[in-house]
Amino acid sequence: MSRFYDKLQALVAQEQITKDEPLSKHTTFRIGGPCDYFVDIKKEEELISVLHLCKEEGVPYFLIGNGSNLLVADEGVRGVVLKINDCSEEFTIQEEEDGAIVTGSAGMNLTTFAMKVAKHGLTGFEFAAGIPGSLGGAVFMNAGAYGGEIKDHIISAKVVSMEGEILTLTKEELKLSYRKSIAQEKGYLILNATFRFPKGDEASIRKKIEELNRQRKEKQPLEYPSAGSTFKRPEGYFAGKLIMDAGLRGYRVGGAMVSEKHCGFVINAGNATAADVVQLMKDVSRMVEEKYHVILEPEVKMIP
Repeated sequence: MSRFYDKLQALVAQEQITKDEPLSKHTTFRIGGPCDYFVDIKKEEELISVLHLCKEEGVPYFLIGNGSNLLVADEGVRGVVLKINDCSEEFTIQEEEDGAIVTGSAGMNLTTFAMKVAKHGLTGFEFAAGIPGSLGGAVFMNAGAYGGEIKDHIISAKVVSMEGEILTLTKEELKLSYRKSIAQEKGYLILNATFRFPKGDEASIRKKIEELNRQRKEKQPLEYPSAGSTFKRPEGYFAGKLIMDAGLRGYRVGGAMVSEKHCGFVINAGNATAADVVQLMKDVSRMVEEKYHVILEPEVKMIP
């Protein structure tokens, strides 16, 4: 891998590359072993160049944003982990008569993007202001909360294919549905996303954001490391309620625990390993299926 490292250094600054970086430092779960190479991507051009290099050299790669929906294996990741930061901190706005078209870079923090939208007196994205993660990650999984979803206002997204081709996909082509997108199916990497938002009253928008964040603080275990909602919502049910009704509130495997505050969250209650979390999720899924004949699907993405 020394030849690969030399080639990598020719594409990005040496200070942007770390060997054997613990991924626990880069996930909200605070769990995960080391990767061979961790690259802090700051420019879109760097991302494209490194992707081409990985493909040419046959080196596996993984892309992360804020690491908010990830569970990384205890043994770590072989290959390269690319972390997209704000890159160019792209945020452009094109005013329209009754609203605006807004574009943000994939690496931008989702809450930062939502607050910028609110600052311009645009409404419809209040639900996203408290969701941890990056804008790219939110598009990738069609993130949503409190009745709102990314697909409600998105126009298009610029992506990179597995072959390194840059594409601009319309809302229809993105095939956004509940926690799904064509980007997941095809392994596309999101570069930026464009939305259309209607005009609103800035004071009312901020008040709604404050109210939603108050509800999050009251109902979600934000004081513990987690990856957010652990399971997808089964059709006709709520995962958290099924888990609670199955008597699993506070259920624990090692340092991993079903939150007592919100049973839809698995938390790192203290030095949890990925193995702890995986076993707990298997136990919970099995017991819920045995009792209610409902299959819980993970919402958390596991790598590798």
